[in-house]
Amino acid sequence: MPEVIVIGAGPVGLLMAAELCRHGIGVEILEQREQASPGSRAIGIHAPVLAALESSGLTAQLLERGLAVRRGEARSQGQTLGTVRFDRLPARFPFVTTLPQAATEQVFAQAAPPPRRGVEVTAVQPSEDQVLLHTSAGVRRAPLVVLAGGARSRRLVYRDSEAHTYPDRYLMTDAVVGEREDSDTAVVHLDSSGVLESFPLPEQRRRFVAWDPPGASADPEQQQARMEHALVTRGETVPVRATGFGVRRFLAPRMRRAGLFVIGDAAHEVSPIGGQGMNLGLLDAATLAPLLADWLSCGTAPEAKLQYWESSRLRSARRASALGGLNTRLGRPAPAPLNAARRTGLRLMLGPGTGTVFARAYAMGFDLDA
Repeated sequence: MPEVIVIGAGPVGLLMAAELCRHGIGVEILEQREQASPGSRAIGIHAPVLAALESSGLTAQLLERGLAVRRGEARSQGQTLGTVRFDRLPARFPFVTTLPQAATEQVFAQAAPPPRRGVEVTAVQPSEDQVLLHTSAGVRRAPLVVLAGGARSRRLVYRDSEAHTYPDRYLMTDAVVGEREDSDTAVVHLDSSGVLESFPLPEQRRRFVAWDPPGASADPEQQQARMEHALVTRGETVPVRATGFGVRRFLAPRMRRAGLFVIGDAAHEVSPIGGQGMNLGLLDAATLAPLLADWLSCGTAPEAKLQYWESSRLRSARRASALGGLNTRLGRPAPAPLNAARRTGLRLMLGPGTGTVFARAYAMGFDLDA
């Protein structure tokens, strides 16, 4: 019987398993998907995560494969409204590292045991001394279980697992852009037609995310045409293959019951506009792993530390959710007068003094485990 079972082999589950293995804990990973997803979803890893993983050696591998984004710019109608300087923050790693999510998972997977794929968990029953799992491959049990299966898995734990769905829709594409002056700069275009975000990636690529009208056609050709229009109007001419996605919010009331822990999107799903969701889950895992290792090594739960862990992770999730909601509202289309007021507000927010606070917020500097 494994000491810990981790449900989910996404980046959060893989990191959880890798960190437990580093502490000498026997881990089994169960994953419903037959194969790892090749797609690129979350791309930014923030300074608190890089600092938390430095002692494990994982940070060095992420930095080797990623691109350091040291600044961001807010633009509107071709004019720069202000600059966010991550490189001036008092952090061990004063930048955001970007790389495709599949690459992040590969780094973590090298330090974790191979997942048992094609295994669906259908029920979870925690008790005082063990957690019982009903799965498509039979009954599994372990003293401790960590649920990191993303939004689709939270129904196993929470009775009210329905997330708040925003009306907003977005189009996304990763494209080769070649060498350019802003190769290490994230750019957010805020215009009357809605937001266009542009993030650098390794190998002269960029991630583009554009606001898309709710109810617009999901036909791939029409999505591509709308994405091309959003890019051209901001001076970008790159070949695209756009996909659409929506935005949701979910904040769990608890993250622990006896020996069962819930982390990542299963416990807190926040708006991806701002790029903090995956980082929240990675910090959940990095801060929980040593507590579980301590529990298993001495045979007694470190209750005070676990209670603080749960409290701090819930408060950090609420902060990230509030920021994600603000980003979502700021990125909506606005008539000319309101857009002009928004531009003025952003100039003030990104000005001397307040600009540092803005940079710290977007770099997760206010996370309680930063």
